[in-house]
Amino acid sequence: MKWLLLIGAIATEVTATLSLRAAADHPAWYLVVTLGYGVSFLFLARVLTHMPVGVAYGIWGASGITLTAVLAAALFDEKLTAVMAVGIALVIVGVLVVELGSHRPDEAGADSPTHTDNDRAPLL
Repeated sequence: MKWLLLIGAIATEVTATLSLRAAADHPAWYLVVTLGYGVSFLFLARVLTHMPVGVAYGIWGASGITLTAVLAAALFDEKLTAVMAVGIALVIVGVLVVELGSHRPDEAGADSPTHTDNDRAPLL
């Protein structure tokens, strides 16, 4: 469930960010922008009760950057240069390194840094 909420947080954040472009010409789109960011932060807040902030925020941020750049290129004909692609790849690799660093193979179970009492708390 935490992964579904994280995917929802990413999708609503990217939708809100892409909607900013439409809002410049059509102010009614600011409603989509506001709702998108609001829902995204609500979902992200729930995710943070079940996963380390560095991991959740890293995945959220890296996914948002990647999807926004790719979708802006596809939808708005914005350029996606090789240098930008390398930068996106570096962000993704950085998040993966943070994720790997959040686990200690020699400490499994209750003492694991990613295990808290919140792991059993309801997501919604």
